[in-house]
Amino acid sequence: MGSIRNRPASDHLFMDFYYQGIRCREQTSLTDTPVNRKLLQKQLIKIEAAIILGSFNYAETFPNSKHVDRLNVTASKGQFPLFQDFVPIWLKQKIPEWRYSYSMCVRSKLRRWLIPAFGQMPVNAITKSDILGFRATITNGENRERLTNKSANQVMSMLRMILEAASEQYQFPMSYAGINSLKVPRLDIIPFTLDEVYMIINRVREDFRNYFTVKFFTAMRTGEVDGLKWKYVDFERHQILVRETWVCRRVEYTKNDGSQRHIHMSEMVYQALQDQFKVTGHTEYVFISCRGAPLNHATVNKIWYSLLSKLNLRKRPPYQTRHTAATLWLAAGENPEWISRQMGHTTTKMLFEVYSRYIPNLTHQDGSAFEKLLQSYKQTLLKIQPDDSNRPS
Repeated sequence: MGSIRNRPASDHLFMDFYYQGIRCREQTSLTDTPVNRKLLQKQLIKIEAAIILGSFNYAETFPNSKHVDRLNVTASKGQFPLFQDFVPIWLKQKIPEWRYSYSMCVRSKLRRWLIPAFGQMPVNAITKSDILGFRATITNGENRERLTNKSANQVMSMLRMILEAASEQYQFPMSYAGINSLKVPRLDIIPFTLDEVYMIINRVREDFRNYFTVKFFTAMRTGEVDGLKWKYVDFERHQILVRETWVCRRVEYTKNDGSQRHIHMSEMVYQALQDQFKVTGHTEYVFISCRGAPLNHATVNKIWYSLLSKLNLRKRPPYQTRHTAATLWLAAGENPEWISRQMGHTTTKMLFEVYSRYIPNLTHQDGSAFEKLLQSYKQTLLKIQPDDSNRPS
């Protein structure tokens, strides 16, 4: 992402950004003031958006720039397009399939990593060596911040999809073949105990008590709780209908089709929502800020982490409330298939992979049930065995 900087000698501002893989600095006659910085920042955002969409014309934007001649380079007819010229074609094809939040994530990664690295290269000229070298650069942090393996895999996956589409459309050998994803360490979940849950609910700010009660005892994702509307709360059937999610300050379709579900309200959740209805029942959303909009994520996090600190509880993200609900349901002996449906999983596979190790700790039956079975079987055998003293010698 580009930046607005100033030249100390003159105190004039200039824009610093990348185009076609080349670093560009365009001077202005504006002095370094907050107003001028804000003005140029808005212009820079428009420029970078146009670069991603392939509609940026350097000569029109900076007609007197010394960079015009060398930067207005495009692939001639009949040749393979440059990476940066194919990206808008690919985006146009893929965006209808994506949620808005994901499309914003894609655009950010394109602008931050892929366009600067491959923008001015023809799509058929990007070799396996180029790809592996790029991956080494972003994971080692040679030019910018170092990406984790998980983040690097996301960027690389995007590059693979673009090259696959270009390879299919322009009929050239796929250069990404044979490149495996980096190994990502598995992160352990850190659910709360039931004692800790009640401690949090009893000590949290009163205006957030109902909010965290719902989060702890429904396993709803943060966006699902934040975007919950009263029309999806069925008090008569004791159900919460998950139909939407709140992401990037807008309502979107749920994470996937499996996330569309009916959640059973326990008595605690039912009572919490009844209490909440007395406060916000006249509004569209269940949980709202003082301005009437869904809760601000930063505000929730501030309250959450402050409370954990006061209670001397291990710091962990609010998403652990979802994991907590799952482990408590399992410990209570609920049907795994029912739990999976409550969480929006299409199968029980993820349930057992992610949460099973917590069941012994919560139920104290780490193998003891099987031991009891064996002991019972042995006792049965002893009862039916004949008395050896009565056997003929």
